[in-house]
Amino acid sequence: MAGKPTENEEMITDINVTPLVDITLVLLIIFMVTATYIVTPSIKVELPKAANSEESNPSTIAIVITKDDKTFLNGEEVSSQILVDKIKKALELNPDVQAIISADRYVYHGKVVNIIDTVKGAGITKFAISIEKNE
Repeated sequence: MAGKPTENEEMITDINVTPLVDITLVLLIIFMVTATYIVTPSIKVELPKAANSEESNPSTIAIVITKDDKTFLNGEEVSSQILVDKIKKALELNPDVQAIISADRYVYHGKVVNIIDTVKGAGITKFAISIEKNE
């Protein structure tokens, strides 16, 4: 008969795990590939080290100066005038805003002082300079 096994044929009673393993491996590869995009920082700077430092609270304004003399505000490249305009807008929303300035260790001191002066001139009174603590 068509649906009944004969004496030589046995019914398959084991579970086939091959498709489960295939799907699991595909999902693992997808997670591994997408995890690198999530973790990668957008702006790479090498911070200077200091022995005496304190933790600062997260701020709403993050200013980054790269070694190729580009200035970023919250991850977006800006000019000096746009920086001032955006700081003033942030101060209108929150007058207690704090700025954290991160500059690559190879940026000239004058550029960092210029950014600090720009931040103060725009109206921010609380700011911090980001460093890496010596171990």
